[in-house]
Amino acid sequence: MIETDQFIRLDHGEGGAATHRLIQQIFLKHFGFRETLEDASILSSTERIAFSTDCFVVKPLFFPGGNIGKLSICGTINDLAVMGAKPQYLSVGFILEEGLSISTLDKIVEEMNNAARFAKVEIVAGDTKVVGKGEADQIYITTTGIGFCNPLVHLSASNAKVGDVVLINGTIAEHGAAIIVARENYGIEGDFVSDCQALNDLCLELINEVPEIHCMRDPTRGGIATTLLEIANSSGVTIELDEQAIPIRSSVKGLCELLGFDPLYIASEGRVLVFVPEELEEKALQVMRTHSKGRDAKRIGKVTHENAKLLLRTNTGGKRPLIFLEGTQLPRIC
Repeated sequence: MIETDQFIRLDHGEGGAATHRLIQQIFLKHFGFRETLEDASILSSTERIAFSTDCFVVKPLFFPGGNIGKLSICGTINDLAVMGAKPQYLSVGFILEEGLSISTLDKIVEEMNNAARFAKVEIVAGDTKVVGKGEADQIYITTTGIGFCNPLVHLSASNAKVGDVVLINGTIAEHGAAIIVARENYGIEGDFVSDCQALNDLCLELINEVPEIHCMRDPTRGGIATTLLEIANSSGVTIELDEQAIPIRSSVKGLCELLGFDPLYIASEGRVLVFVPEELEEKALQVMRTHSKGRDAKRIGKVTHENAKLLLRTNTGGKRPLIFLEGTQLPRIC
């Protein structure tokens, strides 16, 4: 039986157990959905269309490696790309708080335009509302995207198969680490830069070269652990991660150890998890490593058998289950 929550808490926005309860209790109950809960919905027409929307409330607005504007564009582009779509059009919506400086807004919108142009995606519509001082936190952004799918490719969180290997294009948890260092006055020094970037070029090249890929997802809110748990549950499979193989910068690892965070649950904004049959592992890794956004690609796990679980094979040789977190490690990161 699903636990009933009575009030909205910060951890309802973290992608863990509370988020999943909220989706079940409210959004699925009233809206329903035509398909399983993916990063984008595939719409029926003469072409297969991917459609996705996302809201962004990051704090602080500016952080090493980006700002809320760049994040909002790259986030929606990536949600389309991991479904096998070529992102084409975006709409943007702004909630602005009275007192926000025009120069701040100008910098944010400039970065949005730069990110969209670099990804070769058009911003074609938008809307703006202003609320009174104290009724928001400077600026909230919603972006909606449309992309067109390769008709021969059908990617889904429910498609992971026993025998698939799990690949990732680079080091994890860098977005969340950059946010916490920028937000809090810990006096911590180090190379903490968000990995925020649009992945549509990497994803499309990978799909073209290895169309047998079963699933791709970007591990944003909740990190790789939450994303892989969602895939394990959707596909009904057990995924085993190799702790020693998971790439993480020493500075990020040290920060997490110092503050008591688990990097497996911290967001990345420029990473993609790829499920591909083991016999195609080397081909997929070669494609990823020849791309500028996938040079550090490596295998981090494997789908071992049926039964929905996520296990971590630790450095000491044991195995421990990973679960959806209750509570919040790091709120307001995207």
